[in-house]
Amino acid sequence: MEVDIARIQLLTRALDQRTNGTEMSDRILEKCNLTRASIAPPATTFTAHQEALFVRYACDALGDITFAAQTGLQFKSTSSLTAYISKYSRDLRQVMENTSRFHRIIDPALMFNLRLAGNFASIEADWKDASFARYHRRTEYLMFAGLSRMRTLTQTNFFPIEVRFQHEIGANQKKFQKLAGCPVLFGAERLEIVIAPSALDLPVPTYDPNLRAHLLEYGERVLAERRSPDQKLRAQVEGLITRSMPGTVINADEAAANLGMSPRTFARRLKDEGVSYRDIVDDLRCDLAQTFITNGMPLSEIAFSLGYSDQAAFSTAFKRWTGQAPSTFRSRLDFPKST
Repeated sequence: MEVDIARIQLLTRALDQRTNGTEMSDRILEKCNLTRASIAPPATTFTAHQEALFVRYACDALGDITFAAQTGLQFKSTSSLTAYISKYSRDLRQVMENTSRFHRIIDPALMFNLRLAGNFASIEADWKDASFARYHRRTEYLMFAGLSRMRTLTQTNFFPIEVRFQHEIGANQKKFQKLAGCPVLFGAERLEIVIAPSALDLPVPTYDPNLRAHLLEYGERVLAERRSPDQKLRAQVEGLITRSMPGTVINADEAAANLGMSPRTFARRLKDEGVSYRDIVDDLRCDLAQTFITNGMPLSEIAFSLGYSDQAAFSTAFKRWTGQAPSTFRSRLDFPKST
């Protein structure tokens, strides 16, 4: 699943500036099977999974949970087709309408939708590939980058009513609110940026109706020629499990039914991909558990979110996955990762 290269180029520059050198960025790029040459022009895309891993590793290496969001606020422009359509749109409303239509050209894992509800408007994000919901730092990066783009396009420093994330962040919420300059809610029902309806009328100073009409026509041709990427069954299953949380993890038969398969066919299809349902559940739980601990959530809340009957059962599973207790993993997060 390919995404716009401009985003990792920004992340790499920001990490270089933060660490006064290239060593950490080069090391993280290598962990993601990337190099500086592979993300330099003429490259235009890389994989969404590599982006998610780079953001996670960078935040972990710095020991700074807000690095992704901070860097998102630096995102100003890109040379993608959707960026140019936005640049030549009339106002923020038209920007969001066009984004809803064309964003999947640059990121097929995520879609946006403009939602109007009386005294507020919402730019709502939804996962086309819900397996990416596990990557909290990438989600924060994309949402803060979206806020930065809206400010850049309208050439204003407007503030939303609220930015909402579906994942939990523990005691770190105030750090994100300080960055955004507005309330930031975690554990929300929707992933969205809530704004006043009047903000939709903010003009885009670079508006050009003729250029916009030409780009819209071209964008429609690109959409018509581009097939939606086929998701592996594993990604679909991860999405189902993620949506069943917090508090519950659906069983294999329920997952099969959701996907219109018999349990036997479901198990066979997963085996063809070299994985079992239990493998997927354990891998997702392990990954989310480490993210939740990094987020600062209490262990009792993590246990509930991941569908365990109590904290002891979760701790036993975590030690089986990682070879250490959750408390040990947490204590090792409390030392400086970089200078």
